[in-house]
Amino acid sequence: MINTYQTSLSAPPVPPRLNRSDPVLFQAPLPSGGHSKSLIRFLVGVALLHLFLYVGGFIYLYQRDAMGGSRTAEGQMSYRASEKQEASYKILARMAIEQPPSGKPPSNYLQWDTEHSTFRGINYYQKSWLTIEQPGDYYVYSRVAFSKGDPQRPLASRIKLKESVTGEEKNVMQAFCNLDSRSGSGTIPRMCTASQGEVISLEKGNQLSVWVQDPSLVNYEDGSTTFGMYKL
Repeated sequence: MINTYQTSLSAPPVPPRLNRSDPVLFQAPLPSGGHSKSLIRFLVGVALLHLFLYVGGFIYLYQRDAMGGSRTAEGQMSYRASEKQEASYKILARMAIEQPPSGKPPSNYLQWDTEHSTFRGINYYQKSWLTIEQPGDYYVYSRVAFSKGDPQRPLASRIKLKESVTGEEKNVMQAFCNLDSRSGSGTIPRMCTASQGEVISLEKGNQLSVWVQDPSLVNYEDGSTTFGMYKL
């Protein structure tokens, strides 16, 4: 008999040859060493540039502030110097009062102690008057301390004005104080002060003086009695 049976199974696969190489995939090329160095140098340059800009800006601001402070200090020094110079040439008189000799005072006008007085642009006349050299507005002040009272009249201090040496006297300022004989004790001296100050317009040649009713009642301790003026 003839065997007519046939199998439908296919033949087994042929095994790969040992000497055949597998397919190789292409890889992306690695960055070259020169490209990496250029990138690093660029980043370092940017960082250094930022550092230089920061340091330069700081130095600029510091110098500007220092120069501004120096100009401000110079301006203040110049202003103070001008103030001192102006004050040094300011027309004024600050008179110390001289105690009259014992006995009857020579007059009712206070006498100047010229050795301890200060006057600039103002002259004195006969040790009792001040003569104006430049016209203008002057602040005139007086302070007279009394250590003894008058039983009949209040203690008075007056500023006298003459238009010239031979001019007529007139009162331009006056002040009063009073000593109560019932107050105080034997160990504590009784005193009072007549003070006054006013702005007066004066002309060249005008003369001023301080008049009191009795110079023997005045206290002549340092700084207790004084007279002065300065030009505004």
